[in-house]
Amino acid sequence: MADRTTGGRTQGRNFGWGQVVPWRGDAHVAHLLLAEGARPERYTIRRCLALLERSGYSSVITSAVPTTAALPFLDEGLVVRERLHLLRHSVRTVPALRHDAPDIRRARRADRESVLELDALAFDGFWQLDAPALRDALCATPTVRFRVGDHPGPGSAHGLAAYAITGRAGRRGYLQRIAVHPEQRNRGWGHTLVVDALGWLKRRGVDEALVNTQWENDAALSLYLACGFRQLPTGLHVLERTL
Repeated sequence: MADRTTGGRTQGRNFGWGQVVPWRGDAHVAHLLLAEGARPERYTIRRCLALLERSGYSSVITSAVPTTAALPFLDEGLVVRERLHLLRHSVRTVPALRHDAPDIRRARRADRESVLELDALAFDGFWQLDAPALRDALCATPTVRFRVGDHPGPGSAHGLAAYAITGRAGRRGYLQRIAVHPEQRNRGWGHTLVVDALGWLKRRGVDEALVNTQWENDAALSLYLACGFRQLPTGLHVLERTL
């Protein structure tokens, strides 16, 4: 299930329906990442939790899972930590960029520290990325697009106003991360990054794009709806439990 390494980060291991890695580098918190479409049974989850406890973890947090997949986890004592909206976009039609859209560019490796600083300003502590989580996001799909926007003036995290990570796996695309500096909101960055992501996915033959956002994030939800996403009737849940 998971192997321990002396003096370092706990190493995850793929076990069929998902894998375990430390949550944000914390060797005591297991991040249980479910494979797409996975529907583990209660006895499988029970065995998984027991193995995690024996491996030295003190708690577990799941990735975002659909309601149907969450039910057996709830039966095994996990509780809902976060609720997420899930939205879908048919990529056959992509909105146009606004005439005053800000410029974005390909992210460079040298931008990653600035991206993490911007991410810490854009999200609360639970959702913030650290360096390993950023690497995981960039490797989560076979093909990825990583774009940043430069701040036009002083006051932003090392000159970055916004960034986005978009992934493609087969005929499906994922808007994995979109962040805008708090001082740069309502200036077109979010719309530009979403349209850029959808256009890239369309050029690569993707049929649909998915995105999720926090239940209370009305600004992000409004942005996605304005860009043509449609909210799905069932959302996602992040679950947790003390071991």
